[in-house]
Amino acid sequence: MAQELPQLGKLDKVYKPAPVVLINRGHDIMLQWNGDAGQLNINGTFYNLMQCHWHTPSEHTLNGTKFDLELHAVHKTSKGEIAVIGIWYKIGHSDPLLSKLLNDIKSIKDKKIDVGVINPGDIMFETKEYYRYVGSLTTPPCTEGVVWTIVKEVRTVSTEQLNALKGAVHHGEENARPTQELGGRQVLLYKDVNWEL
Repeated sequence: MAQELPQLGKLDKVYKPAPVVLINRGHDIMLQWNGDAGQLNINGTFYNLMQCHWHTPSEHTLNGTKFDLELHAVHKTSKGEIAVIGIWYKIGHSDPLLSKLLNDIKSIKDKKIDVGVINPGDIMFETKEYYRYVGSLTTPPCTEGVVWTIVKEVRTVSTEQLNALKGAVHHGEENARPTQELGGRQVLLYKDVNWEL
């Protein structure tokens, strides 16, 4: 069970539009920002946004429930420290970011595609609640010491968008790491009691 900790505070992030390249890494589709796309501030440590990618189904669960899709926005400090924001998706309305990328995802095969300038804000990070814990990356080498932030509000993705992401990698196979035990990790929860849309 997550422990509520108001001191975590709202997500402190400043993002800005920057050039991106869409890359099929075989096990996932990655959107890589080239240049300064902004940063995430966690307790005075600034993590620069590097890339985001998608997993189907979700790698994190909520009360044992997996979601249809999970986005990971990967941030790094100049020293190589890593922080990731994870966002869950269920089938529903189209996701705005994936709508912009859909035709490129469908045609990417094994190449890189320059998709121009994308605002990371299109990912819709805003949330009144999130989970925070320190864990590892979910793909080899599974680096430890990663600061994870999981947005509690579940976003939506269309069936067409989900199928495009699945179809672009490993012949449509799922690309999510099996759920791991907590292993003594403490999961914290932030709730913004003054949330306004």
